[in-house]
Amino acid sequence: MPGTAARLARVEGQRPNGLIPFITAGDPDLETTGELILALDRAGAAVLELGVPFSDPMADGPVIQRASERALKNRVSVSDCLALAGQARRECSLPIVLFSYLNPLLSFGLERLAEEMSESRIEGLLVTDLTPEESGAVTPAFRARGIDVIFLAAPTSTDDRLELISRAASGFIYAVSRTGVTGVQENLSEAARQLAGRIRRFSSLPVAVGFGVSRPEQVREVWQFADAAVVGSALVREIEQRRGQADLVKRVTDFFRWLKEGSEG
Repeated sequence: MPGTAARLARVEGQRPNGLIPFITAGDPDLETTGELILALDRAGAAVLELGVPFSDPMADGPVIQRASERALKNRVSVSDCLALAGQARRECSLPIVLFSYLNPLLSFGLERLAEEMSESRIEGLLVTDLTPEESGAVTPAFRARGIDVIFLAAPTSTDDRLELISRAASGFIYAVSRTGVTGVQENLSEAARQLAGRIRRFSSLPVAVGFGVSRPEQVREVWQFADAAVVGSALVREIEQRRGQADLVKRVTDFFRWLKEGSEG
């Protein structure tokens, strides 16, 4: 298992160009999600965040909340997410991070989850409401199987907390560009740049910046000070707008390519 850090590692003398897409498993359906994973891999995704649908996604804005609602109407479960990821990993080498809230994972069982994630070759786990202070009983099962456990850092995090996050994290650290929930924004906060710099004082792990990235110029800006940009709500909004269209996968992938290639020029 190569791990997520290897895919986001900086190349000496070159600007980072990692772009991490987020999609919700089962939105609009599991088959389409599987096709999207393979298409995003071909389009140059560095890592993919696969969202587990949850009924109360407190950190997510309305776009991703609606995606979860659509997937839950399709009765998409944690088991479905694992099977989907496992099938995709048999067809591509794109590292997948399972993105979830803690409640559905506890209901599934953490030891069972770690075992099945390993069998599905899922490289990482990001639990939005799992704090490093409370992670001691959660992370050992995943670390023992070589699965990265990724934590969020916010602009409001103190230096003591950033140091704690750095000790607990593996794979990469997800720097939240602003306080609040996910969603498209016109301008990235200067706080994101400052946060990435502060994280580097405590950790050599790659830093990925998310929450609000939606245009090539924003991706380019993130690459100036971080190793990767995460695009979530903007991509999920494309999926929402293309529902029922035969070319959904192509249109969503074209949008991702526009973000990535438009940022590399």
